[in-house]
Amino acid sequence: MPSGAIILIAALLGMLVGVWATYAFLATERARRREVISPAASESSILADSVLDALPQDYIILDRENRVEQASTRAYSYGIVKDGVVVREQIMRIAAAVRDDGLIHSDEVRMSRSMLEEELESQLIVRSAPMNSGRVLILFEDNTAQLRLEETRRDFTANISHELKTPIGAIALLAETLADNADDPEAVRHFSQSLAKESRRLSTLVQDIIELSRLQAGDALSTSDLVQIDDVVAESIDRMRVEAEDRGVTLVSGRTTGLTVYGDKKLLTTAVRNLLDNAVRYSRPRGRVSVGVTSHDGLVSIAVVDQGEGIAPAHRERVFERFYRGDKARSRETGGSGLGLSIVKHVVSDHGGRVTLWSAPGQGSTFTILLPEAQAPKSAVAPPAGLSQESSTNGE
Repeated sequence: MPSGAIILIAALLGMLVGVWATYAFLATERARRREVISPAASESSILADSVLDALPQDYIILDRENRVEQASTRAYSYGIVKDGVVVREQIMRIAAAVRDDGLIHSDEVRMSRSMLEEELESQLIVRSAPMNSGRVLILFEDNTAQLRLEETRRDFTANISHELKTPIGAIALLAETLADNADDPEAVRHFSQSLAKESRRLSTLVQDIIELSRLQAGDALSTSDLVQIDDVVAESIDRMRVEAEDRGVTLVSGRTTGLTVYGDKKLLTTAVRNLLDNAVRYSRPRGRVSVGVTSHDGLVSIAVVDQGEGIAPAHRERVFERFYRGDKARSRETGGSGLGLSIVKHVVSDHGGRVTLWSAPGQGSTFTILLPEAQAPKSAVAPPAGLSQESSTNGE
């Protein structure tokens, strides 16, 4: 072989060896760099996930093609994300605005979480911001409960204003009338009685508002004691004796003694007294209101039965609403605040129980409080005095 050809072949082999060596070095370097960078990238990804999980809002991350790269569970349960895409147009419009100008956008979105017609809408606060690599972050928070609470407070304030106007206006008018008739003893006596009645009505309304506000504060049962139902019923009846006598209504009680529950004695007495007050106000003259206490299947039952006109079916579901009155004219006449039954419902609910209603027009009504019976040590419960006890304003 000519020496020139040998030299050429040697040169080519040298070049091949150099290329191979360079490739091997670069491959080794890339592998080494992967070993150094990958843990950091993985740690960064874990950190990002931790940050997203720590956010108070739920989240969705869209890639540059608007496909869902990552999303919280609620995004799926709310029906926002399906099959890897955001199906709510209102939310996608916010994300599109971010892609257009690269700025942060936020808006309120109303949407139904179900196809059911009776399903209430949810109010979402949605905020969207740009991320690297053409991605978009969407954060959303369900604000429905807070909005409903604000609406309830506004309605409550409006109702209070309306309810307070009547007795305050009446008191101002009666005071003016008294001043104009100061020299007429008979007129002064008549209007003084009306003034006292309106004052009591105003005082009752204010007291009920305070009581209901206390219950809604959430600390009504900060301490829980063993409560004797005998004491609750006896005190409730005692508080209503004068009112019942004035209206010619007889109060009667028959109960199993020695029953106990855990809770707040003062609040439970208020609840039972409110039921008695409601029953006495709506009973016929010379009517009868009964209180019965029994125990069954671990529940203590306190039933208040009246012989009034009864409650029409259309009103039974709403009688526990604040300020709701089925017969407004009759309610004004009886002087109720419209808050008594609402207070009863709150108290019973706070004690882990429920209140039920049975009524029929012309046959009266029965309100029943059901409370979990306390399993107390025998030493903590006073020995029963008997199986039943009768109490009446007229000695019956």
